Amino acid sequence: MIGWGDVYRVVAAMAPLYFALGLGYGSVRWWKLFTPDQCEAVNRLVIYFAFPFFGFDFTARAGPFGASYRVLAADAIAKLAVLLAIAGCAAFKAATPRTRRGGRATYSWCITGFSLAALNNALLVGVPLLDAMYGKWARDIIVQLSVLQAVVWFPLMLVVFEARQGWLEMTPSAEVFALEEGDLAETPGSVDVDRPAAAGGDGRKKTAATGWTFWAPLLGNVGLKIVRNPNVYASILGVAWSSMANRWHLEMPSIVDGSIAIMSKTGIGMGMFSMGTHA
Repeated sequence: MIGWGDVYRVVAAMAPLYFALGLGYGSVRWWKLFTPDQCEAVNRLVIYFAFPFFGFDFTARAGPFGASYRVLAADAIAKLAVLLAIAGCAAFKAATPRTRRGGRATYSWCITGFSLAALNNALLVGVPLLDAMYGKWARDIIVQLSVLQAVVWFPLMLVVFEARQGWLEMTPSAEVFALEEGDLAETPGSVDVDRPAAAGGDGRKKTAATGWTFWAPLLGNVGLKIVRNPNVYASILGVAWSSMANRWHLEMPSIVDGSIAIMSKTGIGMGMFSMGTHA
C-alpha cells in the first residue's frame, strides 16, 4: 500500500525538475531574458556537454552492470506493441475512401507517435522519479534501458527520419500529384487527367528512389550524425568503465572524477531549463 511518505518522496524528487522547467519557461515567455538564438545556445550546451557528462557519470557509477534480459525483453515487446498499433492505424487510414480515390496520405505522424509512446527521456526524468519510488535497483534498470535507447533505438529513428526526408526530396511530385488527383476526384464535373502517364513517371521515380543510390547516402548521413552524437559515446564509455572498474576494482582518479562531476551536476537542471525555454 502506498503511504503518504511514498507520495512525499515522489513529489520531492519531481518538484525540483519542474522548478527548473518553470524557470526556463518564465525566462522566455514572461521575463524575455533570452532570445531564440540564446535559447539555442543553451540547448547546444546541454546536448554537447551537460547531458553527455551526466549520462557518463551516472552510467559509470551504476555498480555491477548485469543486464536483465527480462527487462530488455519487456522493453522490446512494449515497442513492438506500439509498432503494431501504429501499423494498424496506418492501414486503416490507407483504406479510407479518400485515400483509396487517390487522396493524399501522409504518415509522418507514425514517427511522432512512436517517439512519444516508446522513446522517453529516462535519465532526465526517470532517474529521480524511480529512485524515489523503488530505490537503486530501479536506477540500474533505467541505466540499461537508456544505454539501449542511445545505441540502438535512436540510431534506428535517425534512419527513419532520414529516409522520410530523402523520400520527400527525391519524390516531391508524388505527393503533389496525389493531392491534385484527390482534389480533382472530389470536384464535380472535373476533367479526368492522364493518370497512367503521370503514375508511370512517378512510379519510375519511386523505383529509382528505393535503390542503392537512395540508401547509400542516407545511411552515410545517419552514420555521420551518430559519430557526432556525444551521448552515444557517453553511454558506451560509461558501460565500459563500469564493467572494468567492477571487474578489476579500479577507482577513477580524483582529478578526472571531479572534472566529470562538476559538469555532470548541471545535466538535469540545465536539461529541464532548456526544455522550458522551448515549451
